[in-house]
Amino acid sequence: MTLAIVLAADAAAGLTTGAGKSLVDRLVGQWQRAGASDVRVAVDLPDLAALVAGATGPVLVSGADLVAHTAVLRHLATSPVGPTVALVLTDPPAPGQVPVREERGQVVAVGAAEGATGVFGGVLRVGSADLPALAVAAEAAARAATPAIAPGGQAAVPGEPMPTGQARAAGAVDQLFAELAAGGTRCFAHRVRLLVAHRVNTPAEADRAEAAVAAVDEDRAELRLSVKERDDFFTTFFVSTWSPYVTKAAARLRLSPTAVTMISVAFAVAAALLFGVGGRPALVAGAILLYLGFVLDCVDGQLARYTRQFSAWGGWLDTMADRAKEYVVYAGLGYGATHAGFRYGWALAIAAMTLQTVRHMTDTWYGALHDEAARRPGRATEQAGGIGGKLNAASTKVQADTGSVSYWLKRTVVFPIGERWALIALTAALFGPLVALCAVLAWGTLAFAYTGALRTLRARWMRVPVMATVDVTLHRDDGPWARAVPAVRRPGPLALAVFGAVSAATLLIWALATVHAGQRLPGWAVPLGALVLLVGALGARAPHTGPLDWLVPAALRAGEYLFAIAVGVAGRAPAWLIFGYVFVLTLHHYDLTARLEKRQAAPPLHVATAGWDVRSIVLAAASKTGITSIGLITIGAYLLVVFVASVVLAWVVLPARARRAPVPVDGGGRSPG
Repeated sequence: MTLAIVLAADAAAGLTTGAGKSLVDRLVGQWQRAGASDVRVAVDLPDLAALVAGATGPVLVSGADLVAHTAVLRHLATSPVGPTVALVLTDPPAPGQVPVREERGQVVAVGAAEGATGVFGGVLRVGSADLPALAVAAEAAARAATPAIAPGGQAAVPGEPMPTGQARAAGAVDQLFAELAAGGTRCFAHRVRLLVAHRVNTPAEADRAEAAVAAVDEDRAELRLSVKERDDFFTTFFVSTWSPYVTKAAARLRLSPTAVTMISVAFAVAAALLFGVGGRPALVAGAILLYLGFVLDCVDGQLARYTRQFSAWGGWLDTMADRAKEYVVYAGLGYGATHAGFRYGWALAIAAMTLQTVRHMTDTWYGALHDEAARRPGRATEQAGGIGGKLNAASTKVQADTGSVSYWLKRTVVFPIGERWALIALTAALFGPLVALCAVLAWGTLAFAYTGALRTLRARWMRVPVMATVDVTLHRDDGPWARAVPAVRRPGPLALAVFGAVSAATLLIWALATVHAGQRLPGWAVPLGALVLLVGALGARAPHTGPLDWLVPAALRAGEYLFAIAVGVAGRAPAWLIFGYVFVLTLHHYDLTARLEKRQAAPPLHVATAGWDVRSIVLAAASKTGITSIGLITIGAYLLVVFVASVVLAWVVLPARARRAPVPVDGGGRSPG
């Protein structure tokens, strides 16, 4: 149940629209159309605090001075960026309004004009977990004799006391927001684009704002808003130019975003099959299907934004489907290259999948690093100099220069998904699967080297211990062995993880050389390789507070994958079986990163996955006893069953139980809200 509260505590509450309707009544009707279950009017902050005390679901709060499209309120109410979201406008701050500074979509400072990127728009959505903080903020704002919104002065950084000094009169909703930020509540920013939202203080301002609202076609603007504001080159110019028409058609057909995702998966699987068949007609048809599948991959997100059908399940499924589709295509290319007579087609597919997964691990954790840095604005000023600071400034400048050659080069060189699918489609259609895989590996390696070098330098400059903010054991994917061994603080968890990965790479090179020479590895080689790989477990219980420790998960993934491939090669396991085993591992690890990105709980059966350490030990034992293929099949099948069972538990069983749970009532015996 979603409660909306219109705070009619200021002079603007008496303003009327051109039709003679008060702004308060207009906002009440808009909140109802925006999907609020219950709409109340609070005459002051204590009244609002009393209403919040009885709420259990999200609470929407707006002042009475807003003139906006209903879609603006609906978009904020359904925004998927975070539980607590504030409307941010680009209007110049009027007296009493709150300047804000945002970074990476998060509000990081409130109240200071210097460095501000917008102004608070007078509307909040507060998540259920933050409702106690909202009630406290309302009471604190009501008690405050003077609001602490200092023009050009000190900002209210979330989690720090409100600034003091000269202040000017502020609206009640502005006081509320400032107190909420000062109390440490993490708040995300929702900006208005294409639609209209203005805060007004006089009848003339209200009339102008109403005219601006009437001048914009709301539905057409919403369709345009379904397309990401910033996307990659191929997606921007070869997909988003016409995909909104597909989005509109899907909405008329009442397709859900999940249904579009599954159709996209079907297209990718069909493309993979055609790449495996080979022959020019099949390759061209596969390339066309791959392109259309990518268009649908964009449409599912656009449809979710257009229809406001957001869900944790949909976000997780979209992330997992993207990776699964890509690797199924790699499998089709690997089979097609092998079928065409190239001996190492599957090997190239395995290499491409391993490289891309490790890259994705670094992408995820670098994004988490930046998000954490945005929440610590003081860190950047402390480390303003050096090459890292210069790179950061240069990157910010290029990103701000939207549409320039440097902007598109920066977005393209990192080899994003649109460019990957375009490259695969073109090279497969024109030259065949072998060239497609080689092209993906070549560009992917260059992109990994480029991003790895620059991100390492910038991360050393930021010095943000992002791994210390999460469950380290979960995201390292440690098992019983890693949790039991004594902690080794030197040379640090990253050095130990990298050492293990390098040892696995060495074992793989040795295994490939012996196979090529028609020989076999010594019987002690794989057990020794496993022992050296497990050196990475020695850092499991050490503090992960180093500036580069965000690379630990990627290093551990690389070590486990390379060791599994080496064991498969040494045991003469079929290449397709090795691919399948690593593919199952990637599903497990993408599940962890998807939950990190979506701020979701750990998989319900994560403990049953045994951890990278135990899986590697069991695989080494299978190799030592001469049953490598059986070991790969057994461990892979087991991990796949656990993954599927965990998905069913997380997205079907547990939500059903939660829906059947009784709704609590407050102490007075009435339903919340």
